Amino acid sequence: MPHKERKVRKQRGSRYMGWGQVGQHRKSGGRGGKGKAGGRKHFWIRTVKYTPNRYRNKGFLPPSAKKPDAETINVGELNDLAIKVLTDYGVKGGNELDLTALGIDKVLGRGKINVPLNIKVAEITSSAREKIEEAGGTIIES
Repeated sequence: MPHKERKVRKQRGSRYMGWGQVGQHRKSGGRGGKGKAGGRKHFWIRTVKYTPNRYRNKGFLPPSAKKPDAETINVGELNDLAIKVLTDYGVKGGNELDLTALGIDKVLGRGKINVPLNIKVAEITSSAREKIEEAGGTIIES
């Protein structure tokens, strides 16, 4: 049945407006805390939906971990690389294989080499140096 009274006029004559004691709905306890309180407790669904990264572990990386690792190559791979870069004639002629120009920073000692090569590189391990010099090659450190 229609009437003239608006909905907002409900309980205007009562003192407590349906909340029991005076002040029961007055402070921040009625809304679950101030600000972002309860984000891990009773407002967890709100946290997951609207601020999912709020409790993530960001972590810390020391500057040494941000430095890129050196590009490496093993002694055993130098034969194939030399044939690709210098061709078969250049390998027999004993030309210089410039690894720094190819973007390789360090030579490691795994594998065998049987071709004498003059290798230009920034770093080299002791076992790799031995193997290259045994094969009759030289190392030019840049």
